[in-house]
Amino acid sequence: MDDVNVICWLWGTKYSIADAERLSRAVKKQLGRPHRFIVFSDITYSTLLEVKPIEDPILMARSCFCRLRMFDPWWQDKHGIKGQILSLDLDLALTGRLDDLLVTESTFKILKGANAVNPNPFNCSVMLLRAGSHPEVWTDFSLEKANAVPFHEFPDDQGWIWHKLPNADTWQVGAESGIYGFHKPGWPQGIYNYGLPNDARIVAFIGKRKPEMYSGLSWMKKYWRDV
Repeated sequence: MDDVNVICWLWGTKYSIADAERLSRAVKKQLGRPHRFIVFSDITYSTLLEVKPIEDPILMARSCFCRLRMFDPWWQDKHGIKGQILSLDLDLALTGRLDDLLVTESTFKILKGANAVNPNPFNCSVMLLRAGSHPEVWTDFSLEKANAVPFHEFPDDQGWIWHKLPNADTWQVGAESGIYGFHKPGWPQGIYNYGLPNDARIVAFIGKRKPEMYSGLSWMKKYWRDV
């Protein structure tokens, strides 16, 4: 069975090490397979978590290009990463078991259909990569090239991934995967309903929404605030 490396990315001020610690606890609760949890950050924190430096500080911005390093075999070897790499955003509430999401022969999977306005079908909230696969996503990357491919408001990592891997395997947002974007396409209960879909295993707070804005909801207390 493949090693499982769960990684997240932390820079800037929108999220904190406490959010990474919360995500780590949620992963431990919802993922039955043994795994390694790694935070890649621009700051060294006093925490029990394994924290590694972000390799490319110049790429830390809203575009999230620094996350493309996960496709770099040299970077993987440097950090002892083998097997599967599960990249999770810090704005996720893990509301169900994750193990089935990792059962795949695909070398790369990404969330599909969660964007409300952006025509890009991909969303990088949840990604799964087999180490050693698709190195061209990193080796072919440059800021100039990323600015030359189609984008919505600004060039970003999901636009570059769509450009390089347009036929990538995907988890379709909604009931098919159990991965939902909060009040985004695929959310079944309407924009005014704040209940949790019965089959949800991940809820991503995409865009301007943050989990703490909804921490008073009963299911958010259980799966996010009090994890």
